[in-house]
Parts: sequence; C-alpha cells; structure tokens
Amino acid sequence: MTSTDMTSTDQRDLHLLTLDVNGERHEVITEARRTLVDVLRHDLRLTGAHVGCEHGVCGACTVLVDDRPVRACLMFAAQAEGAEIRTVESLSGGVDGRELSDLQRAFGKHHALQCGFCTPGFLMLAEGFLAERPEATKEEIREVVAANLCRCTGYQTIVEAIDGCATARRREKGN
Repeated sequence: MTSTDMTSTDQRDLHLLTLDVNGERHEVITEARRTLVDVLRHDLRLTGAHVGCEHGVCGACTVLVDDRPVRACLMFAAQAEGAEIRTVESLSGGVDGRELSDLQRAFGKHHALQCGFCTPGFLMLAEGFLAERPEATKEEIREVVAANLCRCTGYQTIVEAIDGCATARRREKGN
C-alpha cells in the first residue's frame, strides 16, 4: 500500500458528527472508532471526564447521555450523535461558570473528595441518579456509587454528600 492509498483510506474513515454537549452544538470531524471521552477531551477540550481504566470499570469518565449516566470510554462518539450530552462542566453556573452546583457544594461540605480524579464521574453518576430518583435512600445511593471506584475517600462521605444534596433539593421543593 502506498502512502497515497493510506491517506485516502484514512480520509474515508473520517465522519462529520454533530454533538450536543452542555447545551451547545459542536461539529467534529473524527474517526468512527473514537470514543466519546476522547472526542470530549481532545476535540472539544472538555477535560472534566477523566480517562481511568478505559474498560468501563472505574467510572471516572461518566457523563450523562439523554440524562442517563454513561461510561464515555465505552461509547463511540458517533453513537452519541443526536443525543443530549452533559459533562461535569455543565454543573457549574453563574455568569462566569465558576459558581458551584448544589451537588458540587455538597461534595465539598461532606469532604467527599480527596485527589479529585474520580470526582467528576461520581458527580455525573449522582446527578443522573438523583434526577431519576430524587427520593433515594442512603442504601440506594450506596448501591449506585458502588459502580464507580475511589481509592482515596472510602464511600461513606460520597454517600453522605449525595444524600445531603438530595435532602436539600427535596426541602427546597417542599417535599
């Protein structure tokens, strides 16, 4: 195969994708085999989703796809076309994007992070879970967070943070 053949093969493998990420539309030209986490991090420069195990075990790459937690290392970017994708960057608000969400504040208040590598994955897992189960018990939260790995905190403070946020949200809604 000549270098010219190689170039034409590579170009045929490129696809134009339109991704809806954090409420913004992005057009990306990428290979069909690229994972969502790689496109988010390298093409869109959204580095909150971390690459840990690359096997879907650790959960550091968790994002929301159509409001459901997904391991972005196991999903091709092309599979996410037409879906609404949210990364941890979507949680911050305010005029300059520096105001922490209630969930992020709860993680700080309950000391639910140490090195921070796994934290974005836990935040997105919790955000998706609480949207679906706002009345979740501590036991249900404990079961859900067991899906992600943390080597620093243990899980109790993470469970307390998520439960604290859920309780505050229910109180705010008058439940």
